[in-house]
Amino acid sequence: MFSHTQETDSRFKALAKALSHCLSKENISPVMPGAQFQAAVSVVLRSAEGLDLLLIKRAHCDRDPWSGHMALPGGRRDPKDIDLKHTAIRETMEETALDLGQGAQHLGQLKELEPNSVRLPKLTITPFVFGVGGHAQASVASPEIDQVFWVSLDELRERDSGSYVEIPMPNGHKQEFPCYLVEEEPVWGLTYRIISQLLEVHT
Repeated sequence: MFSHTQETDSRFKALAKALSHCLSKENISPVMPGAQFQAAVSVVLRSAEGLDLLLIKRAHCDRDPWSGHMALPGGRRDPKDIDLKHTAIRETMEETALDLGQGAQHLGQLKELEPNSVRLPKLTITPFVFGVGGHAQASVASPEIDQVFWVSLDELRERDSGSYVEIPMPNGHKQEFPCYLVEEEPVWGLTYRIISQLLEVHT
């Protein structure tokens, strides 16, 4: 029988191996064609009986194209960031007070992606995956953030059962998008796509 620490290490090790097959950890995100900006998000997994994923709910702000959305901690690359992994670590600290530079394991990264909507900024987003211990805590540390959540990956997988959210379009019509429901909040769009990638890798 594994101890909890041994079990946790083995799960993170297995996920890191799976991620390395998906995309080399040495591939630190060149700009995708057409992208004007680079951004990074942190996919933070906390050891528990299963693995818990850190999510945030963005505060309502007219200047934020993702205002009020459920999301992963992250943001645009700052000129002072040495690479996109540093962007993800810095943004996570600024938004949730969780320091991934101390004690977290960098497990790898998922594939870069871009927003599908022409209404959103043209940028390429790189998701970096980190593992943290069971005592890791996150809190609201920025006025840009309204709430933080830890949600079980197993529960997310179970909730991936055909849920959809209706989003108003500029033409006045509504369009349905697939989503996960977390605390009755829809997780859709880019965050849904990133989580779906993760669940494909973490079988």
